[in-house]
Amino acid sequence: MDRFARLVARFVRVPVALVSLLETDRQVFPGMAGLKEPWAGRRETPLNRSFCQLVVDSGAPLVVPDTRQDPRTRGSLAVSDLQVIAYAGMPLTDADGHVLGALCAIDHRPRDWSETQLQDLSDLAAACSVELQLRIAGEQIRRDRDHAGVLLRASVELGRSRDLTDLVRRLRHLFDGATRPFYVGLLLADGPLLRRVVEPDTVQPVESALPTIELDARFPSARAMREQRTVLVRDRAELAAGYGPDAVTWYEEMGLRSAFCVPLAGRRGVLTWAWSGPHRMGVTEEAVLTAVAGYVSQAVERTLFVENRLGVAQQLQSAMLTELPDVPGLEMSHRYLPAADQDMVGGDWYDAYPLPPGGDERRPCLMLSIGDVIGHDMHAAVVMGQVRSMLRQATLGHAARSPAVALRDVDAAFDALGLGPGATAVHARLDPHGDGWLLTWSNAGHPPPLLRTPDGRVTRLKGHDLLLLDGSGTPDRHESVCGIPPGGALLLYTDGLVERPDGDIDTGIDRAACVLAAHGGGSPDELLEALAGAVGSVPQHDDVAVLALRVTPHAR
Repeated sequence: MDRFARLVARFVRVPVALVSLLETDRQVFPGMAGLKEPWAGRRETPLNRSFCQLVVDSGAPLVVPDTRQDPRTRGSLAVSDLQVIAYAGMPLTDADGHVLGALCAIDHRPRDWSETQLQDLSDLAAACSVELQLRIAGEQIRRDRDHAGVLLRASVELGRSRDLTDLVRRLRHLFDGATRPFYVGLLLADGPLLRRVVEPDTVQPVESALPTIELDARFPSARAMREQRTVLVRDRAELAAGYGPDAVTWYEEMGLRSAFCVPLAGRRGVLTWAWSGPHRMGVTEEAVLTAVAGYVSQAVERTLFVENRLGVAQQLQSAMLTELPDVPGLEMSHRYLPAADQDMVGGDWYDAYPLPPGGDERRPCLMLSIGDVIGHDMHAAVVMGQVRSMLRQATLGHAARSPAVALRDVDAAFDALGLGPGATAVHARLDPHGDGWLLTWSNAGHPPPLLRTPDGRVTRLKGHDLLLLDGSGTPDRHESVCGIPPGGALLLYTDGLVERPDGDIDTGIDRAACVLAAHGGGSPDELLEALAGAVGSVPQHDDVAVLALRVTPHAR
């Protein structure tokens, strides 16, 4: 652009030449030659120092031998401040013929412009217009490429959102460059209100002060929701003319001047893009933002569905897991950690309930169970509930409260009912025995319980039978017995605690045994916190159920 200005100065023989483009409140000089300071450094002037606006307004050349004498120009500050005495300006146009500015020749004294000079200036203006059109086309291609990139990133990024706040966070990082919105807001329908989804990391006080908008409020977003159409506010004047004072105040406090609001499909809410200055939106940009709103609608629907499903799953899991009984002489605690990539509910379970023992004894005993139905989804949870209930009933129905007999009855149920691919379990009974307790257990293919003695040594309670299987018949079940002295601790767990995709299960059991050795002398809660910390360092691909028990040092 400076080259065009130099050519004008050379061919037309003037001290100053400018490529001048008009904006709403100023003229800018992408090309100039001979202009004095301070205007040369600024490369712009206010419109009260512009003759270029006369060319844009008329769409025709402006040729003035002496600006001090012409009524169109003599009142302009360009005469006194820039010493524009003689002026000749030719229109610069875009590909559609719209006048963008002027290529102008300026002299500091009056002069009569010759036909040759004006023809040279017109030819140079035509060439300059072609250059501007090429630049505009190149910029449009770049913007189209950027918009295509936005759509590609939106299709990937928004599909990965974990929750609604993460969705807003990803939205605000989709754009870059000059067209990047200053603000992106998501409002979801909530009865007669639109409720704002706030990103905690970047929330502004004024945003928190307006968490909801009534549907009949005079806000652009509320209008988009009411009328179910896109709403464009180009500048502050349109905002003030078309909407209420509350909207104007809120936009000003947020530093916003323009906005584009798109209703989400299914009347789920409104997505708002806003800019800090006036914004003129092209057809491509409008299409891209509308398409992104479509992706957002899908992401919102998926997120709300997942949140609802997780809520139901967590309630189901909570209803199925046992509140631990209060047993004198014993301290107990439990944890359930669902798989990180599943339904937040699965087939792992624990159980603990007091029962009067069979025979002539009148002292109470405690039944303990830990188990794992194959799978970690809603079906596994349903089978888990059936197995746990059947195991309780089988225990109640046998006078000796034999763990092995109860498991054998569940074997028969698996064989008869076709409950699925199978399950593992440890079923045990604790009887008061002297100062401590006597543990009787039967293991159906489950990882071995760990027993810690008061001196800190940990023993695996080895030995197990076949797991519970559909179609396996009724295999023999065996029982084992050991004592737990005062201060001793017992850990029952499912394989999610000790199995890793890249490790051996025995290594995992040894790791859990080390944690038990180090923390089993304290409360079961402290032990399980230590175990949860060890598990939490690795992404969970399986459910984890843990039941910890400690015999108080003064059990009697």
